[in-house]
Amino acid sequence: MGEPPRHRWDDLLSDVRTRLADLTSPPDRPIALFGHSLGALLAFECARILVAEHGIQPVRLLVSGHRAPHLPLREETLHHLPEGEFLTKLGERSRTLRALTDPEFRKLLLPMLRADFTASETYAFVAGPQLTCPITALGGEQDEDAPLGEIAAWQRHTTGRFELTAFAGDHFFIDDAWEAVVTTVGERLRVRTGGAPR
Repeated sequence: MGEPPRHRWDDLLSDVRTRLADLTSPPDRPIALFGHSLGALLAFECARILVAEHGIQPVRLLVSGHRAPHLPLREETLHHLPEGEFLTKLGERSRTLRALTDPEFRKLLLPMLRADFTASETYAFVAGPQLTCPITALGGEQDEDAPLGEIAAWQRHTTGRFELTAFAGDHFFIDDAWEAVVTTVGERLRVRTGGAPR
C-alpha cells in the first residue's frame, strides 16, 4: 500500500528483475510462477526474464483469468477515462466496484485499479522464443473478459505440455471456487524426485 502504483511495463519489469535475481540462487532451485488477470501477463514476462537473463526454465507457468498475450488488444479501454466514467465502466464489467462503495476505500484503491488497467491495456507483446516448461491455464466458464477460447491460446507459448482447466464462474472464479483452484495448483506443483516431495 505504501508503494506508488506502477502504470508502465518498464517499471513493473524493473521491480520484477530485482526480485527474481534473489530467487535464482541456487540456480537449480525449482521456480513455478502463478498469476491471475494482469498477474498472468506478469508471470509470463517473469518466465521469459528467468530464461533469457538467468538461463532458468520455470518448472511450470500457471496463468489464470487472462487471454493469451499475443492476441490483439481490446478496442474498448478504460484506463484513460475520467474518474466517474472509469468507475461506471468498471461497474459494468466486473464485481470489483463492490469493494469501492466506501468513499475512503475508493480513494485508496482507485489509483491502483487505474494503474492495473493502464498496464493491462497498454501491454505490447514482443515475440520471442517459446518456453519449454508446462503451462497450465485456468479460466472461468462465464468470464466475458477472458473467454476459454482466448485462454486456450496460451498453448502457443510453450513447446512443453499445455492444459486448460475450466471452473464454474466469471472472472472471479478464483475467489468463488478458491478451494478447487488451490487444489488444482497444488496438484500441478507436486514435482517428485526419487519419490520425495520437492
